[in-house]
Amino acid sequence: MVDLYSRAGKLEEAMSLIKEMPFPASATVWRTLLGACRLHRNVELGELAAEKLMSLEPSHSAAYVLLSNMYAAAGRWAERAKIRKLMDARKVKKEAGCSWIQIKNKVHSFLASDRSHPMSDKIYSKLEDITIRLKEKGYQPNTDYVLHHTEEEHKEVMLAQHSERLAIAFGLIATPHGTPLQIAKNLRVCGDCHTAIKLITEIEQREIVIRDSSRFHHFNRGSCSCGDYW
Repeated sequence: MVDLYSRAGKLEEAMSLIKEMPFPASATVWRTLLGACRLHRNVELGELAAEKLMSLEPSHSAAYVLLSNMYAAAGRWAERAKIRKLMDARKVKKEAGCSWIQIKNKVHSFLASDRSHPMSDKIYSKLEDITIRLKEKGYQPNTDYVLHHTEEEHKEVMLAQHSERLAIAFGLIATPHGTPLQIAKNLRVCGDCHTAIKLITEIEQREIVIRDSSRFHHFNRGSCSCGDYW
């Protein structure tokens, strides 16, 4: 029910339900509410959900990253910087994103900015082509999703080299045109990649299915089965 209320943007109702539960809310419940607060830009309630989640999972990066993204979307850069400092103080490291794709019964894994694959040169060439075509479609990288303090141009490069995009680029050059791509990722797909992948399905005329830590995403013809809620 918390998820249903959250999906509908009824965040106060979701919070009331949590308060009425006969047992303490789990990390999953607070994570669901926090994700909805990010989507619906309810910073005040998001701060509460993040605080609860951090108390349950103090060394897990999810709450810190979601709250940081929420502050960035609201233009609250000072608060975002404090979250980064808090992560450093608590020695919380953002888990490295890793994506997997199976081609001809062989599983290929990719980390962000990974160049260890034997076809790395071709993968990055395809990735560059995709990035150019994305921008021709009006895509603008949302660098708010990059936590690192670095130049804006470098942030765009970092986004373009997220693990799922490398897996997609490899899948596009390693399979016949029109073949659906199926990818798994250990973390939640960031909002920028979600936007980019929707456009990639239009550009490449492919279906792309990604199972991330949140849910299945079936991308096709410029949209996603999650309805942009995840």
